[in-house]
Amino acid sequence: MNNLSSKWIRVSEPFPHILLVELARSPVNAISTEFWKAYGALFDAISEETSDVRAVVLSSAFPDIFSAGLDLLEAGEIAKATADADPESTDAARIALDFRKQIKPFQEAITAPERCLFPVIAAVHGMVVGLGVDIISACDIRYAASNTRFTIKEIDIGLAADMGTLAYLPKITGNMSFIREMAYTTQWFPASKAEQIGLVSKVVEGGKEEVDAAALELAQFIVTKSPIAVTGTKRLLSHARDHSVAENLEYTSLWNSAMLQTKDMMETLVSTKAKRPGKFLPLNFKFGKSKL
Repeated sequence: MNNLSSKWIRVSEPFPHILLVELARSPVNAISTEFWKAYGALFDAISEETSDVRAVVLSSAFPDIFSAGLDLLEAGEIAKATADADPESTDAARIALDFRKQIKPFQEAITAPERCLFPVIAAVHGMVVGLGVDIISACDIRYAASNTRFTIKEIDIGLAADMGTLAYLPKITGNMSFIREMAYTTQWFPASKAEQIGLVSKVVEGGKEEVDAAALELAQFIVTKSPIAVTGTKRLLSHARDHSVAENLEYTSLWNSAMLQTKDMMETLVSTKAKRPGKFLPLNFKFGKSKL
C-alpha cells in the first residue's frame, strides 16, 4: 500500500484487509489546500481499490497532536487576496461565488470517509483542533487516547466551522446545548467529556500507541465479518441519520432485496457452523474492458 502514501499522508497495511492512514504534515498537521486535496483523493482511491480493503484506521504520525486544524498562514494569504481584490473587476457577490467553488470541494474531501464502502475508525490523541474535529466527525467510529483534548476553534479565526462539525456533531451527540457552548466559546474539552456526549465511543488510557492499537484491534474484529453486510449496515445507518423511520425502512427493503442475493450469507452460516473464519470475496469488483 506504499503507492497510496503521499508527501503528508502515510499509508500502511498492518493487518490483512486493514489500512492505517497517518496524517504526517510536520510539525502539527496543519491542513493546507494541498493537504486536504490529497486527503480526499486518498479515501476516494481506497474506495475504488480492488485489493480487498475492509477497514481503515485514521491516526496522526506525531505523538502529541492529531491536528492543529486549518493552515492559518495559507488562510491569511487567501483573506488578504480577497481584501486586495480590485473593486472595478469584481464585487462581493462574485467573490462569494468564487469562495463557494473552493468550499464545496473542501467539504467533499473532508467528508470522504463517509463515502467509503467500509468503516473508517478515527484514533485520536493529543490536541484535536478545529478542522481536526471536522475530520473525525465524518468517520464511522472514534476512539480517543486519555490525553486527548478537543476544541471547535473556528470562531477564534473569525468564521463558522463549515467542513462538517456543525452538521455532524448535533446528530452524533444529541446534545445541542453542549455543542453550541463549545462552538461559541472555543473552550477545550477532554476525552472523558467527549465520551460522555458520544463524540467518541471509547477512551483508551495512554497516548498514540495505545489508541492506535485499540482501533486496530477493533478493525481486526470488523474485517472478519461479511463485507457486504458491513457496507450495507454503514449505508443504512447513514441513511437513517438523515431520514424518517418510514423512509429508512423503505430504503432498507430496496437495499436488502439486492444484497440478500450475496454469497456472503451462505458462507457466514457455513463458517459459523464449522467454527472457522469466513472466506469472502473482495468487496470491489470491476468488469473487464468491453469487447464490443
